[in-house]
Amino acid sequence: MCRPTGSSRTTGPRAIRYRLRMIENLPLKTLTHGDLTVEGYSRAAVQSYWRVPELKLGFDLGGSPWSFMGTQTFFVSHGHLDHLAALPAFVARRKMMKMEPPTIYVPEEIVEPVERLMRAWQRLDRGRQICNLIGAKAGDEYELSREHVATAFATKHTVPSLGWVVWERRRKLKPEYQGLSGEEIRDLRYDGIDVSAEVRVPLVCYCGDTAPGGLDNCDAVFESKILITEVTFFRPEHRKEKIHKFGHTHLDDIIERAERFQNELIILCHFSTRYHERQIRRAFEKRMPGHLKERVELWM
Repeated sequence: MCRPTGSSRTTGPRAIRYRLRMIENLPLKTLTHGDLTVEGYSRAAVQSYWRVPELKLGFDLGGSPWSFMGTQTFFVSHGHLDHLAALPAFVARRKMMKMEPPTIYVPEEIVEPVERLMRAWQRLDRGRQICNLIGAKAGDEYELSREHVATAFATKHTVPSLGWVVWERRRKLKPEYQGLSGEEIRDLRYDGIDVSAEVRVPLVCYCGDTAPGGLDNCDAVFESKILITEVTFFRPEHRKEKIHKFGHTHLDDIIERAERFQNELIILCHFSTRYHERQIRRAFEKRMPGHLKERVELWM
């Protein structure tokens, strides 16, 4: 329970520690896989927010942990409240801390209503809501750095939605030059011949909320090093036709595609709040194929 600021319990170093704990007010789970760290939280109709610090980007803003404030680039899957409600707070906090305006990518269909939302909050808060809001569509590509690009793909939800893939760009010697010596390759380069080609490796794929058709829209869903995707429902009595109609995935949909997943790490998340954690773990432990189970992290 919060105590009045005048109380003797809220003065001195102990009070400072107490207030700092109060700031850490959003659930946050962290997992490191290889050279990448995934941080976030996701529960259906509650909040979804993610970031990968090493890539300096995040996905969705259903909540805005204080630790996310330094991440300037976010890719939003769709406009439902549990995935976007924290945008005004995130933008305002960065301005308060004198940080550069963030860059937020959203489905192009929702740019105008998001802009209206930001203007409304600007009037309410009497503080400018400044961000670089970029509308995206399936197939669009965005350069993040010399080493990384992000691409959008179509997902299937009840509102305009996108999934996102972050790719690592590498330069690889073209096949026709692979048998040459170092000196020969050097001479070709001196002659202005490009002896290498760009090779892209999918690092992280984020699907947001989607019916299973959205997974099938993009090969990188099954090939990325890390996949983050929803499994909102898992009970056999929940009709998959209805679940798909409302733009969500059932555990059966994952199992049906078990042989396609080549990912090193598969984060399954966005479970319905009608389920308890023990129920979720028990069901997945019982039904998930072994070769898939060893690569799956249930995010709860």
